Amino acid sequence: MVVDDHPMWREAVARDLAEAGFAVVATAGDGEQAVRRARAARPQVLLLDLQLPLLPGAEVCRQVVARDPAVRVLVLSASGEHADVLAAVKAGATGYLLKSAGREELLAAVRSTAAGEPVFTPGLAGLVLGEFRRLAVEPAAAAPAAPQLTARETEVLRMVAKGLSYRQIADRLVLSHRTVQNHVQNTLGKLQLHNRVELARYAIEQGLDEG
Repeated sequence: MVVDDHPMWREAVARDLAEAGFAVVATAGDGEQAVRRARAARPQVLLLDLQLPLLPGAEVCRQVVARDPAVRVLVLSASGEHADVLAAVKAGATGYLLKSAGREELLAAVRSTAAGEPVFTPGLAGLVLGEFRRLAVEPAAAAPAAPQLTARETEVLRMVAKGLSYRQIADRLVLSHRTVQNHVQNTLGKLQLHNRVELARYAIEQGLDEG
């Protein structure tokens, strides 16, 4: 699903996605319309602009993800401001791509997002991980006992915390890409988390990005 208040941009992105083999199940031009149509269409991936009339993009993201945590939100914005990036991630976005990205970069980002991998314009991933590290040192509410992860799941989790992609993790551990994905999905289930962004934050809070 493509959400943007500029009709020509929205139609161009939807057309590029359709030509690449994606099924574009809906489009929307304002925030309130986006929430309604996402509820009806139930897209797997939501491409979302932040600057929307009637309801800001970050709030659209929050409402859509709260209703259906399986939706993966890829923000496609003209803004690279740190506050906008962090607001989107805190609202539940899986990734953040600037509109200056080329067609092939966008298509690759959508594929990665659909596969559950966080995608960020170069330079923004470090910002997000840095924010998670800052939050990790703040006092946190009491949490239930951590579920037991296998040694391999913990090893994969440690690499997620360091910002490595599935393919990089697979190369380092001499595993297949699919095996790494399975470990991540199992870990998400055990920890009751929804995506790799939340998983990275959890791992950093546990200090697994150190060393």
